[in-house]
Amino acid sequence: MNTSHAKIPAAVLWDFGGVILTSPFEAFNRYEAEAGLPKDFIRSINARNGDTNAWARMERNEVTLDGFVELFEAEARELGHRVDGWRVLQAISGDIRPQMVEALRRVRGAFRVACITNNMKAGDGPGMARSPEKARAVAEVMTLFEHVVESSKVGVRKPDPRIYQHACDLLGVRPEQCIYLDDLGINLKPARALGMRTIKVGDPDVAIDELQAMVGIRLRD
Repeated sequence: MNTSHAKIPAAVLWDFGGVILTSPFEAFNRYEAEAGLPKDFIRSINARNGDTNAWARMERNEVTLDGFVELFEAEARELGHRVDGWRVLQAISGDIRPQMVEALRRVRGAFRVACITNNMKAGDGPGMARSPEKARAVAEVMTLFEHVVESSKVGVRKPDPRIYQHACDLLGVRPEQCIYLDDLGINLKPARALGMRTIKVGDPDVAIDELQAMVGIRLRD
C-alpha cells in the first residue's frame, strides 16, 4: 500500500448501525433476556449460512419483511428456540451517538464522506427507526453524507467487496485513500484487503480518538 496516500486520507467511510447508532446487538441481548433465550442467540442465527440466511436475503431486498419473519423464525426453530421475528426487527434501530455525529460533521469539512450500510428497504430510513421523531433525526444525519450506499438498494451487502468499491467509485477515490469505520470485524476484513485503513468501533470515544489521529484534525472539543 502506498503510504503517501495512507497518511492523508481522501475519504472516510462510515457504517451506520453500531457506529453512528448504538449497536443493535445490545437490543438483541435485552430481548434474549426478556424471552429466556441464550445470550447472543440471535447473532448465532445470523452467523449461520451468512450469505444465504434470512437476514442476508432481507438486506439484499430479496424477501419482504413478512418473508423475513417467516424464514428467521424457522431458522430459530431449527436451533431449538422460538423467536418473535417482528420483535427482532424492532430491536434493530439503535440510538444516535451525538459524539459520533459531531465527529462526522467535522470530518466532512475536510474530507469526502460516505456511508455503507446493510439495511432493509421497508421502514423509516436505515435501521427501521422506532418513531417519526427518530426517523427525522436519522434522516438528518444521513444528509451529512455525500453518498449513502444501502445494501437493499444496490443488491449487494457487506462483507461483499463490491459494496466498498462502489462507495469509492461514487466518491471518485481509491480504496487505499480511505478510512473505514465499522463495528463488525467481518465487515472490516474486506475493506482492509482492498487497501483501506480500518477502525473497529466498540467504545465510540476510543474510535473517535483513533480516527482523530488518522485524519489529523480535532473531532471533539
